[in-house]
Formats: sequence, C-alpha cells, structure tokens
Amino acid sequence: MNRKDFMKTSAILGGAGLLPANNAFSQGLQQSGLDKLTDKDGNFALQPLPYNENFLEPHMDQETLHLHYTFHHGDAVKAANKDLQMIKKSIDENNLDTVDYWTKKLSFHLSSHILHTIFWTNLSNKKSDPSGALLKQIEKDFGSYDKFKVLISKTAKGVDGNGWGILGYQPYTQKLTVLQCENHEKLTQWGVIPILVIDVWEHSYYLKYRNRRAEFVDNLFPIIHWDNAAERFNYALKLG
Repeated sequence: MNRKDFMKTSAILGGAGLLPANNAFSQGLQQSGLDKLTDKDGNFALQPLPYNENFLEPHMDQETLHLHYTFHHGDAVKAANKDLQMIKKSIDENNLDTVDYWTKKLSFHLSSHILHTIFWTNLSNKKSDPSGALLKQIEKDFGSYDKFKVLISKTAKGVDGNGWGILGYQPYTQKLTVLQCENHEKLTQWGVIPILVIDVWEHSYYLKYRNRRAEFVDNLFPIIHWDNAAERFNYALKLG
C-alpha cells in the first residue's frame, strides 16, 4: 500500500464519516471538508474553518482563534509535509542517518494536525449535553456525566507543560478512556480513537485567559458540540 492509499484508508482520516449529518452546523463541516487531513494529492492540508472566527465568542476570542488556527495549526500542517518529504528523501538517497529525527518530527506535527482538526469540530456556539449511546457509555464507564466532566476537566487542567485532555474510545477494551497527552503525541494509548479533545497549549488561551488555564477549560464546556462527539463515538464503534 502506498502512502496516498494509506492516507485514504486510515481510520483517523475517515473524512465525512467522522462528522455528524443531522443539522446545519454539521452540514457546514462536511461541506468545508474540515475533517479531511489531506488534499486530493495526498498532501496534508489545512481546510477552511466552517464558521467565522468570532463564532465561539465570548468563550474563545476571535484573535486567539485566528492565531491558533492560522499559525499554530497551519504551521503544523506545513511542517508535517516537510517531515514526510525529508523521510522520502532519506529513503531515495539511501541515507538514513537522520530518518529518526524526521520520523519524530512527523509524529509531533501530524498528531498536532489530527488533534487540531478534531478540536475545531468539537466546538459550537450553543450549549449541549451528551445524549443517546454516548451518554450511556459515559455513565457505564465513569458512573455519570458529572463524574466524567470532573475527570476530564482535572485531566486537561493538570497536563504538565503543553498538551491535551482527550476522551477516546479504546476498541480493545470496548470502553471510553480519558487521557492526558503531553505535547501532541506523548502519553497516548495505542488504538484509542479520539472522540473529544481539549487543547491546553498556552496558545489556546493566553490572550484572553492569561495564565488561567482552569478558567479556559471550564469555559469550553458550554460550547462543546456533543453531537459531533457522539458521531465520532458511533464511527469508532463501527471501526471497533
């Protein structure tokens, strides 16, 4: 299987299959192609946001969203393409002295691209709560939604340095799991499919919240797009 085919068939690159299709907001996500990590040629690509940059106000300010999406996410996409090119160059020239460096870089930058792509779709401007199969699984695995909320909030707030709080589905155990992820790729579990991600890199909140990470995390819950998380969960069940 070549790289292009791999990108098309990889579960995390499921494209529209990861997106909810039952409301106008979700249709906008599908039309924008936001959940597609690559372009038609198989290169990593930053897709347009499906909403205006002030869409998440006041919980996330327009300036922060612009800088976060355009430069932090955008630069990760550019870097991932470079990493892949350098790996290919090393292979073509039969010079693998630096390939370990570039594979580590690709792990960092591509993980950033994947998590950021999920992050934007996980957010809306209307308050919602989990329901249906996802809520039942949350209650089964964590006791209640309130207990889960405390757990993922504490997990995200407590990341050492920069990173993410993640709710994922572990198909090997058929359970939801809450993870801390340092940077974009450390402390992860093999096989976990991200359902909901909370970005706690400083660039996510420093303009509006300064050093108050906990306040930022608390202010994300009213804008979590639980329909999107639910559709990701349903897709993960099919994969598992």
